[in-house]
Amino acid sequence: MTVLYLKALAAIALSLSLLMTIAWGVRERTGNSGWVDTIWTFAVGLVGAGSALWPVAGAAPSARQWLVAALILIWSLRLGWHIAVRTRGISDDARYAAFASEWGLDARRRMFIFLQNQALGSIPLVFSIFVAARFPETGLRLEDYLGVLILFVGITGEALADAQLKEFRNDPANKGRVCDVGLWRWSRHPNYFFEWFGWLAYPVIAISIGHALRYPWGLATLLAPVLMYWFLVHVTGIPPLEAQMLRSRGDRYRDYQSRTSAFFPLPPHKAAVP
Repeated sequence: MTVLYLKALAAIALSLSLLMTIAWGVRERTGNSGWVDTIWTFAVGLVGAGSALWPVAGAAPSARQWLVAALILIWSLRLGWHIAVRTRGISDDARYAAFASEWGLDARRRMFIFLQNQALGSIPLVFSIFVAARFPETGLRLEDYLGVLILFVGITGEALADAQLKEFRNDPANKGRVCDVGLWRWSRHPNYFFEWFGWLAYPVIAISIGHALRYPWGLATLLAPVLMYWFLVHVTGIPPLEAQMLRSRGDRYRDYQSRTSAFFPLPPHKAAVP
């Protein structure tokens, strides 16, 4: 079993590296970095589904393998399509544009390294899908259905946050204002929160108290929500986006920061609510 899992890790790493190389090429050709996130989302979905359905000893995929493959594909198609539609309406992604401006003449090389690091950081995400799909029990359990519920709550919450933000921005009366309606009143980044929440589905599927010793690989799935939280809150998510918002919205965004939770949805700070 260890050899199988190591082979899967190598195949996942190679596939993600290749697909993010393609993303770098598309970015260089179009000048629009938004396609990077589009391709990354579809890449995780494609490689994740492929790893979930990876045959074991020539056996047909189990019900759990099909279930996990379906979950990651649904996530990928919803989010990937949303990002693709958004990308078609912009000339460049402000976060990546800021990186390129900072890197100057070395931007081409450093962007390639940056995207390869994204591929590297995505390996535990996809590996968690592979591991969850191979939980050593034939039939579907309560944990599997709970994982489905968690992922669909994450997808629904993220889609709702995206729709609320789009509706706010499409209203000419809101030009220059900060979106603080609906879920955005409770969190400055509700879309990121629900994105992270959805990744809890795979540990729920892969870890069972009664099988902890029988399937220790299941513990590896904990890396998915841990790393996703780290990326969103401390690396590629909130920091560059909020820096951009402070540049474009100034004191309005500082006021929003003072009264609204950064990540986890919480009631607004009462003292600062108008």
